[in-house]
Amino acid sequence: VQLQASGGGLVQTGGSLRLSCAASGNLFSIHTILWYRQAPGKQRELVATVTSSGSTKYVDSVKGRFTISRDNAKNTVYLQMNSLKPEDTAVYYCNKWTGTGPADYWGQGTQVTVSS
Repeated sequence: VQLQASGGGLVQTGGSLRLSCAASGNLFSIHTILWYRQAPGKQRELVATVTSSGSTKYVDSVKGRFTISRDNAKNTVYLQMNSLKPEDTAVYYCNKWTGTGPADYWGQGTQVTVSS
């Protein structure tokens, strides 16, 4: 399964975006999917996860603002981002959990820019 993120863009503070993570290949539904982000000059940060059963986790900085969800029929995971802040500006990537860490393939990511 390979994943590709899309849906980024430029929004003002307080705005919303919905990112999509589309999967190619089989057995998408069995994977835990991860959303990461990387801001300029910073390390990549895990933002949200969704398991095969739909359980979710979030980094504290996005709790209450971001929602991760999955549609296995469409082989897609979404990241709904509301009340965006300038500090959310980053390239966002999706990936799958291999059991020991994220997969080696990261894709191009999608740029999210929040203007103040």
